[in-house]
Amino acid sequence: MKRLLLVVWLGACLLGCSSDTKELEAPEIGVSLELAEYRKSVLSGINYKLEFRVPEEFGRQIQALEELTFNLEDNSRDLPLDFKVPQSHLKGLVVNGKSQPLEIVNEHIVLKAQNLQKGYNKVEVNFWAGETSLNRKEDFLYTLFVPDRARTAFPCFDQPNLKARFNLTLDLPTNWSAIANAPVSLARIVNNRKNIIYEESDLISTYLFSFVAGEFKRVTQTVNGRTFTMLHRETDEEKVERNKDLIFSLHAASLKWLELYTGIEYPFKKLDFALIPSFQYGGMEHVGAIQYRANSLFLEKDPSQNQLLGRASLIAHEVAHMWFGNLVTMDWFNDVWTKEVFANFMASKMVNPSFPNINHDLSFLVRHYPSAYGVDRTQGANPIRQNLPNLNEAGQMYGAIIYNKAPIMMRQLESLLGEQAFQSGMQEYLRTYGMKNATWPNLIEILDKRTQVDLKRWSEVWVNTSGRPVFELETINNEGQVELQLSQKDVSGKNRAWPQSFRMKLFNADKKDRKELLVVSADQPYKVKLGAEWANFEALANSNGMGYGLFSSSYSLLVSQWERLNEVEKGSLLINMYENLLEPGFIGREGQYKPTEYIELLKWFLMKEKNQLLINLALGQLRSVYWNLISEDQRANLAPDLERTLLHCLNDIHEDPSIKKIFFNTYSQLVTTTVNLQRLYSIWAKDGMVQISGLNLSENDYIGLAEDLAIKIPERAEAIVVQQLERIKNPDSRKRFEFIAPTLSASATVRDAFFETLKEEKMRETESWVLAALSNLHHPLRRDQARSYILPSLELLQEIQQTGDIFFPTRWLDQTLGSHNSHEVVKVVDDFLAKRPRYNEQLKMKILQSVDMARRASQILDKTAKK
Repeated sequence: MKRLLLVVWLGACLLGCSSDTKELEAPEIGVSLELAEYRKSVLSGINYKLEFRVPEEFGRQIQALEELTFNLEDNSRDLPLDFKVPQSHLKGLVVNGKSQPLEIVNEHIVLKAQNLQKGYNKVEVNFWAGETSLNRKEDFLYTLFVPDRARTAFPCFDQPNLKARFNLTLDLPTNWSAIANAPVSLARIVNNRKNIIYEESDLISTYLFSFVAGEFKRVTQTVNGRTFTMLHRETDEEKVERNKDLIFSLHAASLKWLELYTGIEYPFKKLDFALIPSFQYGGMEHVGAIQYRANSLFLEKDPSQNQLLGRASLIAHEVAHMWFGNLVTMDWFNDVWTKEVFANFMASKMVNPSFPNINHDLSFLVRHYPSAYGVDRTQGANPIRQNLPNLNEAGQMYGAIIYNKAPIMMRQLESLLGEQAFQSGMQEYLRTYGMKNATWPNLIEILDKRTQVDLKRWSEVWVNTSGRPVFELETINNEGQVELQLSQKDVSGKNRAWPQSFRMKLFNADKKDRKELLVVSADQPYKVKLGAEWANFEALANSNGMGYGLFSSSYSLLVSQWERLNEVEKGSLLINMYENLLEPGFIGREGQYKPTEYIELLKWFLMKEKNQLLINLALGQLRSVYWNLISEDQRANLAPDLERTLLHCLNDIHEDPSIKKIFFNTYSQLVTTTVNLQRLYSIWAKDGMVQISGLNLSENDYIGLAEDLAIKIPERAEAIVVQQLERIKNPDSRKRFEFIAPTLSASATVRDAFFETLKEEKMRETESWVLAALSNLHHPLRRDQARSYILPSLELLQEIQQTGDIFFPTRWLDQTLGSHNSHEVVKVVDDFLAKRPRYNEQLKMKILQSVDMARRASQILDKTAKK
């Protein structure tokens, strides 16, 4: 009895002790919005002092030390510190001089309230660094912490609105080079190790903290008084010399332009960059230490205009992030799109002076609209701004909507305000929130003062809802008076209208006359009265490429008005026609082309067009229609003449080596006939039997050609792979080819065995290799056998979302589903989702986006088969 009373008394005492300090329930996995808001309210003055000791031996763990200091407003409750690693990684933990148990609870170190104090706090951690986002290879590594991956490497408050300063020390093998956010304070050799101490960083979010280290070559240049350092691993010195000067000058030009536009000098201590083989993204905007995919900047000989422009735009995009994203950072990752849209939008403005011979309105059109439509037309379309209850789902915010639709929206917004008012608003935004965090409503509030339009209402449909309008064109002939009416239709049934302005051009079929109209479209139909002489005309809606939606389109207009169409009009017409082609319900409608007819139209177009951007657009459509929207029999019938047409364009029409390369790439991807496969084989084998004047192929081109040939000539696959492997000089390229080689095998058993290995997380570490492998496994010529991979690939998706980088789930799905066109595949997907009614909504949207082409293609194939 006494013992029981004692237990009760002790329990009461323990409960009583909690009146002054409150222990949290176990924190939620990830970083919840609730936790983030609480920490934002009580934390300030955060500093991370970090040391990482990278051993010579690849198999050994990276030892790390951390001293975290911060000011705390309220110490009455426990404070979770994010650390997503196994508990065994913790070696020591001291909070304000008091040792704490080595425990990780739901991906958090819970700092006990009784060890915390109001005001200044110091936490010391001895740990093994988590390597999930250190991207560690045998001879180099690089951090990639966006959006919430810093917590997989070291303990931190991993949310964008808790900016901090970092003091970094790296202990490395002596032959390694490195860059980080801040300049080097001291570099020395100690005990046959390279010890680099960096200056304290600028104030940055955890996702922007970064370093790159390894066996890199180091190049430094000073341009316009600024000094930049570039790390790279390229072994082809001629390629480096051919590209490096322009790479440095593009960075300098971007900085100069942004300083002038924003009225703010470059806000950070330095700007260096590293070119990394097989990097997951095109680039990542770490403060002072941008990371790029190497082949995005080191271009091959005879690059196309599109490649040159793409490189310049990528550099401009990442540099723009220094102001838009790094200087002013979104408060929460639901507004991650704001930094991306600003960077994309500014990049489009920025590259114009460097490329005076490129039609930049056309460039904007072809770079943004097809990709944005590719999501907005699907059942899984997402709004630009989304809800985000937990940062562990932030990676799914990314995609074509924020990278491509958002800049279209922003261009409409700038048009609404005027360029000067828009620029002054952006400057006020940067001044107001510099080195702080902001939301989209914060910007709308600033811009709203500069227009009579209700921007909050305008933003509601453009930013907070998904989808696109369908524009319906109607001609009313009333007693000789012709009236044209253009109205928006919301196919979702929500009666929305997207306020926008664009131009429409009318072509009089009788008088060979033209009329251009400025369309302002919103809730009410746009109406215009025409004379009786306009009773017979063709219309090109969105002739200036400013409008957004599904526009009715005349396929005959391209031919009948070819000489009178400018480049933007051709681009807009091509996009409109393709979008109409993809609507199964339009098949059989008067004037609507079938896929086989559209291929013939594209062949005609490609024989006449000279503009590289338009050629690229048309060839992309050709590849999609050829592999997805026609049957195998139709493909067999079309192949001989299509291949002759592409070869004719390649050999006889174009002398520009870069255009030859564009045609060659599509030719090699589409070839299926025996005679042309043998021609490609001879080119790859370099046997001298076939030569194409002016065509320069790089090592990477030959590797891609080997992959195509191994799949299309299975009886030679093994020999092709062996020979190509022997020919590869670049060691990083060789490792990649070795990885994907099983997917080129003629044996389904070998390919099946390889696919099984992808279920292991370690086999998915180099994501670009995995995506290349999936592309080979799901090649259109292997569709029947590849169906067996679809269900297990879907079953892996949630794990891939948790272990992979932000773009990997979407790209995994695109490579898995994007080349299929059968009802069977669509049924597998629909059944998968039907059996999982509580499936993660973000991932469900991505699945529905990726299966959209298969869904449309299967329906179109059914309809055209009946005609």
